[in-house]
Amino acid sequence: GAIVTWEATHFGARIRLMSQITQFDAPRSFEDEQIAGPFETFWHRHEFKSENGVTVMTDLVRYRAPYGLLGTLAENVFLDRYLRALLERRAAHLRALAESGP
Repeated sequence: GAIVTWEATHFGARIRLMSQITQFDAPRSFEDEQIAGPFETFWHRHEFKSENGVTVMTDLVRYRAPYGLLGTLAENVFLDRYLRALLERRAAHLRALAESGP
């Protein structure tokens, strides 16, 4: 039920996305959904599991861009790749933080 607001610059514009935690199964997973922001819909599931003593984090994302056919075109032309790269950079940053120690 917690609400989180993210703000960042993407494509030269300041973007604000507000999401609500809709599922929480510590320490295995949690889900959040956009309640206000740039997407028509945005759902994100964070999964955590242990493999050979290492924590593996997996992000699952489902989204729909606004503006109908124009939004679908944007998804196919650049948004899918952009969001994948964004999540990969975030995961690398989180890994570096986790492995840096106290």
